[in-house]
Amino acid sequence: MSGPTTSVVVCAYTLKRWDDLVAAVTSAAGQDPAPDELWLVVDHNEELLARARAELVPRVPSLRVVPNTRKQGLSGGRNTALELVGAEVVVFLDDDAQAEPGWLKALSEPYRDPNVIAVGGVAKPRWPQGHDRPVTLPAAPDAADSWASRGELDWVVGCTYAGQPLQTAEVRNLMGCNMSFRRSVFADLDGFSESLGRVGTIPLGCEETELCIRATARHPGSRILFVPEARIRHHVSEDRLTWSYLRRRCFAEGVSKAAVATMVAPGAALSTERTYTTRVLPGGVLREIGHARRGDRRGWSGAAAIVVGLAWTVAGYARGRVGTRGLPAPERAPIALAGTSSPDPG
Repeated sequence: MSGPTTSVVVCAYTLKRWDDLVAAVTSAAGQDPAPDELWLVVDHNEELLARARAELVPRVPSLRVVPNTRKQGLSGGRNTALELVGAEVVVFLDDDAQAEPGWLKALSEPYRDPNVIAVGGVAKPRWPQGHDRPVTLPAAPDAADSWASRGELDWVVGCTYAGQPLQTAEVRNLMGCNMSFRRSVFADLDGFSESLGRVGTIPLGCEETELCIRATARHPGSRILFVPEARIRHHVSEDRLTWSYLRRRCFAEGVSKAAVATMVAPGAALSTERTYTTRVLPGGVLREIGHARRGDRRGWSGAAAIVVGLAWTVAGYARGRVGTRGLPAPERAPIALAGTSSPDPG
């Protein structure tokens, strides 16, 4: 029995990530087996659109480059793709991420189970040249398998974090940089909420969380899987290593969680976060304090980072709840799926 057909989608918005974008596209094209479709959606940037068509398409002939025809932002770009792709499984890879060999195969195989509607994998940080893990993102010492080594706050830079499964397991939601969905799910499900999600450098998010919660509610008995063998390396830019970025990103995450809570049942919106804040984070603080008491002064900074991150996330959530009180839930983004044959983007 052959696996499902796949469409890999990369969304991009800036020329500043050009080298990362080239790496992302070529890593996806080089998978074995290769994706049946490979798309690049450019988010309202004519210069990037023209350069991608002029330089990337000759290098990767299978690549189709299209503009985001919907609201500016990552959610709009993904929804543009959903209306174009023709494969059975839609895979999303960030423009600053590089897929490891075997990534696409690992994402595809679980779809042999008809109850599986979404599959995601691991994102490991790739630090800027000349930098190691910063004190703002503490982590336990590397495990025997370095892919299992994760920090409590690695989600701040879009990577797999401590507390997520180490083996294939069902999860509530996937991380947007490395995720896939059964395309048929969107036949009776609106797309990503365009009132959520990153717009340029504004670090909002949670659009994939809201969609995953809505998808499992719409399809009782369905499964969303986390597969550690589906691996990518996610580039971390130098500006994301600072205390100011930690505070800004955590505050934005809290605001985003508050927005999700207005769109789905509050219990579902925060179910995973309860375990994370009551078990994972305290364990990280105690570990870092232990390091400090044994003479590693970075431990005090690591413990402080976890406390600061939690405090700013809670503050963002409180601010978001006040801002959305009394307002109607944001509108969904209707999706018109393409036919079974792949459309010509022109």
